[in-house]
Amino acid sequence: MLSELLKQGKPLIMGILNVTPDSFSDGGSHTVRGRAVTHALQMVEEGADIIDVGGESTRPDSERVSSEEQIRRVAGTIEALRRTLPKEILISIDTTLSSVAEAAIDAGANILNDVRAGRDDENMFKLAAERGLPLILMHMQGTPQTMQKNPNYDDVVADIESFLEERCETAMKFGVKKENLIIDPGIGFGKTQEHNMMLMANLDRFVKSGYPVLLGTSRKRFMGAVCKGAEPKELIGASCATTTIGVNVGVQMFRVHDVKPNRQAADVTFAINNV
Repeated sequence: MLSELLKQGKPLIMGILNVTPDSFSDGGSHTVRGRAVTHALQMVEEGADIIDVGGESTRPDSERVSSEEQIRRVAGTIEALRRTLPKEILISIDTTLSSVAEAAIDAGANILNDVRAGRDDENMFKLAAERGLPLILMHMQGTPQTMQKNPNYDDVVADIESFLEERCETAMKFGVKKENLIIDPGIGFGKTQEHNMMLMANLDRFVKSGYPVLLGTSRKRFMGAVCKGAEPKELIGASCATTTIGVNVGVQMFRVHDVKPNRQAADVTFAINNV
């Protein structure tokens, strides 16, 4: 279980498996089930602890995908992954809809990853409570269709801290156990480059909340602006830098496209910190 892995203290790597045609960095790469399973096996070989399966893109300006279509995309893939992957590898479902999450759980998923933190569908809280599963709650200002249209905050760090605390409290009112909650500040989701940099510089404040923290910076645009306009797939080194920063302040989970280099960055940083 995820709680047992987190207690061990070692950083966990969550490999991204988008079975979508339009995700920002790898859209269309893994829509064929056999190819998706092969890629998941590769990520596990490279050191992934968790495979995060998503059937709806949340890139800026992306269109909503119906629950039926999401289920069609993810359920069979998760069933195939559960048959193929080692038992100790966890599978998370990246969705904001409880019907999709329930189908994914029935297919073999054991973590819920909700980028809207229950705001699209409060039944996500009920489902997590009933099934006793970990629930990741992420901050997003606006929706994927609106989030990058002039995002603003009074104090980006404090505002997101407050939001995540409220969402965790709401989840617990629905019966989700505190030890099953993970928070994600939502780098790149309704933030300017300056907001993202401020969040990265203050990750320790989220760690101090007492909830495990998931960091998702992999290949994101705010780093490209620093790296002379590099394209997403050219930002592996930059992504590893953010993983190192996260490990240094106690972040325990990292959602990445490029498992092997981030596994190395996390492991070396963790080892040095524990000499």
